[in-house]
Amino acid sequence: MPDNFRPLMNNTPVCSIIVNNYNYERFLHTAIDSALKQTYLNVEVLVVDDCSTDGSRDIIASYGDRITPILRKSNGKQAAALNAGFEKSTGDIILFLDADDYLLPSAVEKIVAAFQPEIGKVHFRLQVVDGDDQTLGYSIPSVGMSLAAGEVWRELLETSSYVSSPMSGNAYRRETLSPVFPIPDEYKTTADDYLMISTPFYAGQLAGIDEPIGAYRVHDSNQWALTSVSGSRFRRFVNHDLQNFALLQQRAKEFDQQIPEDLERRSLGRIWSRLASLRLEPQNHPVDTDQVTKLMIWGLTALWQFSSHNLPKRLIYSLWFLWVGLMPVSLAKLGITWLYAPHLRPKFVDITITRLRALVS
Repeated sequence: MPDNFRPLMNNTPVCSIIVNNYNYERFLHTAIDSALKQTYLNVEVLVVDDCSTDGSRDIIASYGDRITPILRKSNGKQAAALNAGFEKSTGDIILFLDADDYLLPSAVEKIVAAFQPEIGKVHFRLQVVDGDDQTLGYSIPSVGMSLAAGEVWRELLETSSYVSSPMSGNAYRRETLSPVFPIPDEYKTTADDYLMISTPFYAGQLAGIDEPIGAYRVHDSNQWALTSVSGSRFRRFVNHDLQNFALLQQRAKEFDQQIPEDLERRSLGRIWSRLASLRLEPQNHPVDTDQVTKLMIWGLTALWQFSSHNLPKRLIYSLWFLWVGLMPVSLAKLGITWLYAPHLRPKFVDITITRLRALVS
């Protein structure tokens, strides 16, 4: 794996912020403005519009030469937009910003400071807000989960996952991205997963910024943010996760690395999604061999043997597996909702969780 990179130019490297947009005119101004108003000045802003049908292109035109517009002639989805932006960018550091998210003013300044010579990727926490920019009271990743750091590819090979942020919470050296671009079309709607799995093998080491320096927006038009719980949504999670696991196996083979035979059973995220999908709509669940009891055992084993969660969280998540696995579907759905959409939890649940953490910490 890479262990060094060329020096970032003159300690003031160019940071390319690539805003990718499709029909997000409601949020686009906020995203672009957040990129242009960084306290770090050596920034170029590229805005890729993936053939929007709303007023997005008028908004993009209103910025004139302050941004570099890239107007696609057909809708190619997320991967195609990122490919187009990366190809036109010139920065030493690349940040992909979804058009419904935004950065805090000092974000790039703190990102550049985190790029020590051995670091190929910096990821950071995102504050979760709603469609009106009101905070929902939690972040991604959640409080108590530290962003992965160091040679994270080793963690990937041990547990098939690591603590990271969604697309807008990651910044990369150009050398980290060049070997994995262009993003293949089969990841056209899951480019963030493709980058999360692929880049640690080329990044050398990762660094994390645990304070929120950007915002992730939850709203009805976001295809991944959970505003409601359904079996179809979790089937998508499961199918994409199966694709991601195959990609991890491919990367391991490319770098002549061995993966444990039971690696598929070591990721909490994978098991959570499969248990939720199986409980909500067993008749449509994508993995025929899955059984509730088996997934409960896998989940508890992954939680206690392979996760980095502290004792309070392990106890809480153990109760979650038991609740979702054993309760009637109507009650299991509540448990799934409260885990995946914390903003939908009743206040008494948050109070109970807080008290439980205090008792066992």
